[in-house]
Amino acid sequence: MLDATTRSGGTATATPRAAATELAVAVDLVAGPETTVTAPAAPAAMAPATAAALPAARSGAASRLVRALLSPWSRLALLVVLLAAAASSVFLFDPQRLLADGWPPQLGGAAAAVAFAVAYGLCTVAFVPRPLLNLAAGAVFGSQLGLGTALAGTVLGAGVAFGLGRFLGQDALRPMLRGRWLKAADGQLSRHGFRSMMVARLFPGVPFWAANYCAAVSRMGWLPFLVATALGSVPNTAAYAVAGARASSPTSPAFLIAMALITVPALAGTVVAWRKRHLLRGR
Repeated sequence: MLDATTRSGGTATATPRAAATELAVAVDLVAGPETTVTAPAAPAAMAPATAAALPAARSGAASRLVRALLSPWSRLALLVVLLAAAASSVFLFDPQRLLADGWPPQLGGAAAAVAFAVAYGLCTVAFVPRPLLNLAAGAVFGSQLGLGTALAGTVLGAGVAFGLGRFLGQDALRPMLRGRWLKAADGQLSRHGFRSMMVARLFPGVPFWAANYCAAVSRMGWLPFLVATALGSVPNTAAYAVAGARASSPTSPAFLIAMALITVPALAGTVVAWRKRHLLRGR
């Protein structure tokens, strides 16, 4: 190795160790004594926090979606869609064929009665008029069995409609009961549910589906609604069932009595509604 200076006074080549030392000193002088070099954070150190935030964000979005789907207006929209689909299905299945063609011969006995009761209930939810179904019950099964199947279908259909209206429409529709007539009707149904529903069932002028959904929006209980529906529907249902069973002999005493049972409850309901008119005026 050569020394730092030659004997002749010229500059000699520095040793490798000296060069490295001089380079380090130069870097320290340029960077300054307070400057430190920090290594970038490893991506792996941020991974646990990011992984924990993703499930929280997803659960928050899912909870907001569930709240939106279960909101009163969303449930009311679902009820409207279901009722529209049910009403549209009536055009695909013509209930009048039961009067013309009779019950399918593949079903008989108790199975036929149960199937008819279920179909009866679903048809009432789909806005099929009950008098038509009652006539069909009498024509297919006779007076007694026709009355039993029609009553079972009546209670079933009323319960389904009441449940749909109560769980899907009550929360959205109750804040809209602001008119005097609406408040009076709601108060009558809520405070005197059993008596009001008996009158509604005995009075043929009140549509079956309208009474169901009005009762569902009110604060009427399940038990008064179903019991009043079963008891109040007996006279009218029996009259139509007998009329359907004896339709081939319209001059028979049974047919004439059935027509009287259809007319008398209508008149009685009219009288009761007239006497109770002050309740609807919000006295």
